[in-house]
Amino acid sequence: QVQVMESGGGLVQVGGSLRLSCTVSGTFSSIPAMAWYRQVPGQQREWVASRVSGGASNYEDSVRGRFTIFKDNANNNGWLQMTSLKPEDTAVYYCQAEVRHRAFSGTTTKYWGQGTQVTVSS
Repeated sequence: QVQVMESGGGLVQVGGSLRLSCTVSGTFSSIPAMAWYRQVPGQQREWVASRVSGGASNYEDSVRGRFTIFKDNANNNGWLQMTSLKPEDTAVYYCQAEVRHRAFSGTTTKYWGQGTQVTVSS
């Protein structure tokens, strides 16, 4: 059983910063990739950023230069550093962890956390 848990959301003023954390627990071999998504009520969940082990980070255009994704392979966690926050960043943010259950296996499973609310007030 693998669990993903986000934390660090809250209320922040325009221009402020927040750091969202993602912790992955359970039995698995590694986390090859991690991503962050966000969702506004009534809208589809959208991709925000992702990072692959040993690879580059990628960002949605509206957050590039303001958000930074980190993945800590040793501790099975990661985080999303958000700066220069705007009202349009208000959403529930979800962490997605792609987990490899067994070493040397090509099979992975993506797991979602329950989400954490970020509200940017003007």
